[in-house]
Amino acid sequence: MKTLKLFSLPILLSAFFILASAKPADDKGTEKIHDATNVLKAFGKMKESIPHQLLEEYEGVVIIPKLINAGFGIGGKRGQGVAMVKLADGKWSDPVFITLTGGSIGFQIGVQSVDMVLVFRNKGVLAKVENGDFTIGGDVSAAAGPVGRSSTASTDYKLQAEVYSYSRSKGLFAGISINGSNLAINKSANAAYYGEDSASGDIFARSTDKSEAVTQLKATLNAL
Repeated sequence: MKTLKLFSLPILLSAFFILASAKPADDKGTEKIHDATNVLKAFGKMKESIPHQLLEEYEGVVIIPKLINAGFGIGGKRGQGVAMVKLADGKWSDPVFITLTGGSIGFQIGVQSVDMVLVFRNKGVLAKVENGDFTIGGDVSAAAGPVGRSSTASTDYKLQAEVYSYSRSKGLFAGISINGSNLAINKSANAAYYGEDSASGDIFARSTDKSEAVTQLKATLNAL
C-alpha cells in the first residue's frame, strides 16, 4: 500500500501542477476583453476624448490594448484586440478577436506601447475582413480622429473619414500612423473563446454573449 502511495504521489503532483499552470483558452479571451474595457475607461477619463456623436454615427470599432510600436530605422507595429459592429437595433455585436500588424520606413528609434481605438464609418468594412486580410491605407485610409466630449464639440467637424484613429500612451494622446497596417481576424482566439465552428461573420451578426466581461465592455462603450 505504501509503495502505491509513493508511486502515485509524484504523478498526482505532476498532474496538479500541470492543471494549475495551464490557463484555459477562454480565460485569455476574457482577459483581452477586460483589457479592451479598461482602454475605453481610460479614454473616458481623459480631458478630451472620442466624441460621443462619432460613436453614434459610425458603425464599427476596434480596440487594441498595448499595441507595440517599435523601430530602429524600419519600424513595426503589432497588437491584438477586439472588433465590434453596430447591429440594426443599435446594439453592439459580440466582440471578434483581431490582430493588427504593420511596418513603416523612416527615421525612428525606440519601443512604445499605446492603446488604440479605431472607429469605422461602415460596419461592412470590418465584415469583409472575414474573407482575408484588410489593409488600412490600401483599402481605406485612417485619419486622426476629432476630440471632444460633447456632440457639439465636433459639430463643425465634417465626419467624412472612413476610419478615425485614436491612440493613447502614458495618459496622453499619442500620434501614430497606422496606414499600411494589416487587420486580420484572429481565428484561433475566436475558436478558443466561442468554439471551433464560430465564424467572425456570425459573431458580428449577433449580440448574445451575456458574460460579465462582454456586458461590461458594451456598457463602457455605450457610456463613452
